Amino acid sequence: MKKILLSLFVVALSTTTNAQLKTPAPSPAAKLEQTVGLTEVSVEYSRPGMRGRAIFGDLVPYGKLWRTGANANTKVTFGDDVTIDGKTLKKGTYALFTKPGKDSWEFIFYSDANNWGTPRNWDDAKVALSTTAKVQPMPMKMETFTIIIDDLTNDSAVLGMLWEDVYVGVKFNTPTGKMVEESIAKVMAGPAANDYFSSAVYYLQEGKDINKAKEWINKAVDMTKDQPRFWYLRQQSLILAKAGDKKGAVAAAKASLAGAEKAGNADYVKMNKEFLAEMK
Repeated sequence: MKKILLSLFVVALSTTTNAQLKTPAPSPAAKLEQTVGLTEVSVEYSRPGMRGRAIFGDLVPYGKLWRTGANANTKVTFGDDVTIDGKTLKKGTYALFTKPGKDSWEFIFYSDANNWGTPRNWDDAKVALSTTAKVQPMPMKMETFTIIIDDLTNDSAVLGMLWEDVYVGVKFNTPTGKMVEESIAKVMAGPAANDYFSSAVYYLQEGKDINKAKEWINKAVDMTKDQPRFWYLRQQSLILAKAGDKKGAVAAAKASLAGAEKAGNADYVKMNKEFLAEMK
């Protein structure tokens, strides 16, 4: 009986030890995602609360580097290059540090985003961009630190901070116009050689309209004739053979073989030689 009771006690103790207590985080984590024009922007940060405390000039001293939130440093990710105050900030993820002041804040985009709080050893070389923004007092108080992306247009937005009775925001511009123009030019120019190639191979593999596959592969090969691609020619030989054009298939296979030999691609050399032997 004692052994049974001892075993039950050990099991109970083990269960108690392995249980994990869950309580709300004092500064809950948050993630903000927003498309600005055609550019994806995201912010990851933790949100401390006022909880009866005076914030700016007290809990967050004026003129001191702040992690811009709580816990791990705040991270801002831009999917494309953006412009801030006429300066380019390359696409990527940055730690967002600030130096709050009574009348203005300094915003610092730091290329090392893997710190917990502020960096132990600050490196000016990692400052990708810095700028300042004016403080705008709010008529009411914001209990929880909040980051927003507001004032959206097709090619700009404002990265804004709200806490206590303060709002401050930094405007950034996205390359929407350039991206749209490039997209228009690409679409108006028609499908690229690789689009025709991929479509033709798909039709061949799936047993679809072989004549349509022939049309597409011929276009792909013709568009790259100045720099022949032996893998294009290999697929052309297979499609032409299936379409009943033995002469064209042999010619394409020979051209593919020559290109593969020049490139030193043994696999394609072998495949083309075997195909040509079959065609005989």
